[in-house]
Amino acid sequence: MATKTKTKKSKPKPKSKDREIIKFDYAMKYILRDKSNFGILEGFLSELIGRKVKVLDILESEGNIDRPGDKVNRVDLKAKIDNGEMAIFEIQFSDMADFLGKVLYNASRAIVEQVKKGGDYYIKKLYMVNIANFDLGAKRDYVFLAKMAGFKGVHFNEIIPFAQRDELAPPKSKKKDIHPEYYLILPEMFDEEIRDRFDEWVYTLKTSVVKAEFKAAGLKEAGEKLDLLKMSPEERRAYERHLDNTADFNSMMRTNAEKNREEGREEGKAEGLAQGKAEATIENAKKMKNKGYPAKDIAEITGLSIEEVESL
Repeated sequence: MATKTKTKKSKPKPKSKDREIIKFDYAMKYILRDKSNFGILEGFLSELIGRKVKVLDILESEGNIDRPGDKVNRVDLKAKIDNGEMAIFEIQFSDMADFLGKVLYNASRAIVEQVKKGGDYYIKKLYMVNIANFDLGAKRDYVFLAKMAGFKGVHFNEIIPFAQRDELAPPKSKKKDIHPEYYLILPEMFDEEIRDRFDEWVYTLKTSVVKAEFKAAGLKEAGEKLDLLKMSPEERRAYERHLDNTADFNSMMRTNAEKNREEGREEGKAEGLAQGKAEATIENAKKMKNKGYPAKDIAEITGLSIEEVESL
């Protein structure tokens, strides 16, 4: 049986009333943290979760641990929303063998940060929104949800909801679900057929175009505030540098992966694979240095020390 080759669709050219906007990762990093732009995040979350959401603040995580390359490879944002709940957005560009483990780690860390030392375990619900721009093995779908509604009885199928009352709530008040919900969005898997309102957001994530007929909450505001044509020349240059850096990083990761595989095949030994990886890293660091990247950025992306970068 012949293998079906997946044809990559070219980016659609915006119609006269459609708006081409800056990429969502750049907006998350530099624009959506401003309170005047919270409406865009609110619309995105409202359509995803299925209820009206109010973003109250952008939070800084206390134990944030970055890895080499995270500055370019990953963008994240942590928001406090209504009812004291939290939403964490993370966009990941290149493949990670431990990606799902990292999703669990980030959720666990956000939960732990809610509890004061020696305090009670009154936990607020957390929404983990992960946007992955690489292959995770999906065959057709592009929006996934993982959640635990409660404990199910082994013998009689009884359900005990994963819910409890808030700290100061009256004894007979309704219990609230506290288990995290994990959303996984794969824009590159989207076939661009709009099936519901959130698909309009997925279309925009994939193409960076807000179509004139879109009705999803937050998209009209995104089209107005993230419009490429409204950027000043200086803002446009900064944005284009970001795109170049991201493209360079992804290219280097692909080169590294291929070279490591080749080295592993030739050497047939773990030490050969490690050496190939180290050599590829140094080679890529030299290329970045020749392109004028700051030593600090090269160090963060490659994992080399600043001293090692400067000595190249």
